Amino acid sequence: MTGHVTVTDGDAIRVISMRRPEKKNAITREMYRTMSEAIDAAQNDPTIRCILITGGSGVFTAGNDLDDFLKDGTSGSSDGPRGSDAVTFLHALAHNTKPLIAAVEGLAIGIGATMLFHCDHVVAGSTATFSTPFIQLGLVPEGGSSLLAPRTMGHQRAFAMLVMGRTLGPEEAREAGFVTTVVAPGEAEAEAGKIAREICALPAEAVAISRKLLKPPPEELTRRIDQEAHLFAERLRSEEAIAAFQAFFARKKES
Repeated sequence: MTGHVTVTDGDAIRVISMRRPEKKNAITREMYRTMSEAIDAAQNDPTIRCILITGGSGVFTAGNDLDDFLKDGTSGSSDGPRGSDAVTFLHALAHNTKPLIAAVEGLAIGIGATMLFHCDHVVAGSTATFSTPFIQLGLVPEGGSSLLAPRTMGHQRAFAMLVMGRTLGPEEAREAGFVTTVVAPGEAEAEAGKIAREICALPAEAVAISRKLLKPPPEELTRRIDQEAHLFAERLRSEEAIAAFQAFFARKKES
């Protein structure tokens, strides 16, 4: 656990909660590491039957903490983009074998939206919004979303979201297939806990085998995650991305 992520276990459910409301739960490298470790540690723990990810505080996450993100993406480590903490977290999601549920309130931006494609059940409050502004920043989709989103939504909807950067509300996201249930604001986490308990009551081995049949092989998914990460790191150094980030930070300074 860090000051910005809490991990609690109860009723066979591991709850991973992002708790950085003053920054709209923007995810730091330390937060990625904590969440990755919590997911990985659950894999060989038979007492954990389900994992629930939540943001609480009226927001899921505004995506990457830009200061940490830019350091991580351009660090030039020997592992390259595959060594980043964000990619380690995505690999943890890809290799996860436990049913994964998300409770989304408010903003789900960037990786806050793309991580949902790894989930088995997503509960959203009726004021939630989902956006992936990668191309506007001169970047490319990440999180395995270029593989998972078309499978979930179809090519045209995935193109509108991932390439055109269209923001989706909860009902649109439910119609698109990556949100399962829409509830009143403030009720997503309670409803997600109810769903998790329902899943935990099912025969564990049958659930695990069935989930594996429904998901793409983790090797296929991690290959796409790594391919996206490589292209993402290249794009960060592109003239388009540099100009887009300069404009973004200039607008931020003015506001």
